[in-house]
Amino acid sequence: MIEEGKYKQGGFKEMLVIAVPIVVSQSCDTLMVVTDRFFLSKLGAVQMNAVMAGGLSSYLMICFFTGIIGFSTALIGQYLGAKRKDMCSKTVTQSFIFALLAYPIILLMRPLAYLLFDFLGLSAEQMSYQKVYFDILVYGSIISLLRAVIYSYFSGIGRTRIIMTSTVVSMVVNISVNYVIIFGRLGLPAMGIEGAAYGTLIGGVSGLAMLLWAYFKKENRDEFHLGTSFRLVPKIFKKLMHFGSPPGFEQLLNVLAFNSIVLIFQAHSDVSAAAASITFSWDMVSFVPLIGVQIAVTSLVGRYMGALRPDLAEKSAMSGLKIGAMFSAFVFVLFVLFPAELVDVFSPQEYDPVFEQARPLAMFMIQVAAIYVTVEAVVVAFVGVLRGAGDTFFAMILSTTMHWAMAIAIYLILNQFDGSPKTAWMVSVGTFFLMGIILYLRFRSGKWKEIEMVDHEAEGSKKEMLVP
Repeated sequence: MIEEGKYKQGGFKEMLVIAVPIVVSQSCDTLMVVTDRFFLSKLGAVQMNAVMAGGLSSYLMICFFTGIIGFSTALIGQYLGAKRKDMCSKTVTQSFIFALLAYPIILLMRPLAYLLFDFLGLSAEQMSYQKVYFDILVYGSIISLLRAVIYSYFSGIGRTRIIMTSTVVSMVVNISVNYVIIFGRLGLPAMGIEGAAYGTLIGGVSGLAMLLWAYFKKENRDEFHLGTSFRLVPKIFKKLMHFGSPPGFEQLLNVLAFNSIVLIFQAHSDVSAAAASITFSWDMVSFVPLIGVQIAVTSLVGRYMGALRPDLAEKSAMSGLKIGAMFSAFVFVLFVLFPAELVDVFSPQEYDPVFEQARPLAMFMIQVAAIYVTVEAVVVAFVGVLRGAGDTFFAMILSTTMHWAMAIAIYLILNQFDGSPKTAWMVSVGTFFLMGIILYLRFRSGKWKEIEMVDHEAEGSKKEMLVP
């Protein structure tokens, strides 16, 4: 946790200390996913497409629950700001209970994804690969749920270096294992897409083990009173459900919309499928690390709103915006100047006519993606503010509306109006710009400052914060 007084409150350096390790962590997660697709692309475009759609679909199964769990970052941050560290560890226990309840529900929802695959009319070859990858990840989803619990705790209290360390370890294990079992190195049989899924789970277990070790260390046990935390606390559980459900639904509906967009492109043609898989892989490189900035903003805004300092919360938001803008500027240059090199990373080992036809389309889509990279920093910073302050319902309505408008527009352009993938992609980028403008207006309105997510009482001249 940041030492009090070491950095200017809400300033750029304070935000940087929290954000950079999470950005690195998110970048590692992204690299693991992109590496899976890179390895599978060497076996053919169909397997690359299958790991893309299968991975997104497995995430779709858990994202509602991880969205709720992830909101504990803001709740823990507010309790920390209100000087109730015992409530931080109790919040972790409520998230853990919720994760255990969520896992069997996820398994029961598995057939729904199969219905979606069938509805979109994917090719039989891709479907066979996709179901294998999807099933393995879904059965191992408890790992992701538990990791989200501890990840959110350390994000909430600002100790993000352990998050970074655990994710780096997870990445190294994941990539190493994947290389060995996908291609059959070190005398092991080649497992292809099945090996990619198992490698992902093994990497996840290693990262989770490190986070649990840090959580149960004596220093953390004593400081946050872990000994008294292992019980159901209905009041905190209700807060987690009340404020966390909108982010959960937002994440579910947004991922469903994004997954639908990917599958719409894939169902359009093999060329569109390959171009979209490549573009969205690099889109993750540009966007997912910025989620680290969003988490850092949520953490600091939650802390300062818990301490009844909305001025510092707003200052934290602007600090997060600066960091996000710096990262986006770098990605903008990369996408504009080097689209061919980025596309060729996914070129198969042997000549593939689908890839060759998709190459110019993928280059165009990456260059257009550079345009909306400029607004991504605005989106993540201001969504982080709204979540940290508890203004989660507005964020949900706006975000889901924009994502589904994008998905519907792409479907109509490609299937009803016989438009081109280029046109569909440009319309989706324009929708993202509109979302950024509306978020900025909500931020400037200041309505998020009026929400009380935890209860306060003032005692004495120091106005000590008490959270029942």
